[in-house]
Amino acid sequence: MGAVLLAAGSASRMGHLPKCLLQLEGTSLIRRHIDAFRHAGVAQVVVVLGHYAKEIETALAGLNVLVVRNPQPEEGQASSLRLGLAAWPGKESISMDAYCIGLADQPLVGAHEITALIDAHHHRPAGCEFTQPLVEGLPGNPVMFSDAVRQDLLAASGESGGRQWQQAHPTQVHRWGTPNAHYRIDLDSPEDIRAFTLRTGRELLWPPAAKLD
Repeated sequence: MGAVLLAAGSASRMGHLPKCLLQLEGTSLIRRHIDAFRHAGVAQVVVVLGHYAKEIETALAGLNVLVVRNPQPEEGQASSLRLGLAAWPGKESISMDAYCIGLADQPLVGAHEITALIDAHHHRPAGCEFTQPLVEGLPGNPVMFSDAVRQDLLAASGESGGRQWQQAHPTQVHRWGTPNAHYRIDLDSPEDIRAFTLRTGRELLWPPAAKLD
């Protein structure tokens, strides 16, 4: 099993600051995600960067991950996803049985959430290739899918990504119902940071010495 962690966006609504470098209890969100994948037993983690790649790579120092840069992150998340899915070492001879796709701006997705998602995917109904958490009827992240979906996405172009695949193959999607709201919490704006603190009592802080171009 492998994971792709997407962290290439411009974060325009966050004042053009890399959201994944926000710190919760002294650890950046991106490192928390990587730690969560590892503790959940994910074998290989690919991190896709674009905007702020230099600053984020510095924050990843010492971590055993494969970093891929999207040279044109403005093309959208689907282009970053394809780059991540194409980056597996030895991909010509090794096929992962499943892929977990995470977003680096989710502060409360930890090993528990990823392990539960993996279990839901392993127990998905016959014929389903894609598993997405559903919280009170609303879609969440991360998601998981099979190598067959990976092959379809690698053959796609433009803005055709996971959402478009689900729309084209609705009967192959396992919409896994869960009460865990952590799958729905992400950070797009300063208002989201304030709302997170009000909701959880936990504070998100920017790194004190960050030099963000």
